[in-house]
Amino acid sequence: MVPLAEAWDSGAYAWTSARREAYAHGQGSAVSLVTAHSNRSKSAEWLPPAADVHCRYVVEWVGTKLRWSLTADEVQVTALSQVAESCLG
Repeated sequence: MVPLAEAWDSGAYAWTSARREAYAHGQGSAVSLVTAHSNRSKSAEWLPPAADVHCRYVVEWVGTKLRWSLTADEVQVTALSQVAESCLG
């Protein structure tokens, strides 16, 4: 869910090569909401084109960040919070 470059910027740079490999392989195991190409080109505000998966996308993104102890910058937190709020209301 979280692209490798984003994971790297969010803390994966400090991982062992075995943990980075586990992360890379683990990303392909979940049901994908996006194509590999669009996953690589995502920015912090990016959402899948299909609006009906936005809430699930945010849950998966945050879950991935938490599961792998990755950080989120202020732009990401703001974008994710806005989508999450729309899911609740």
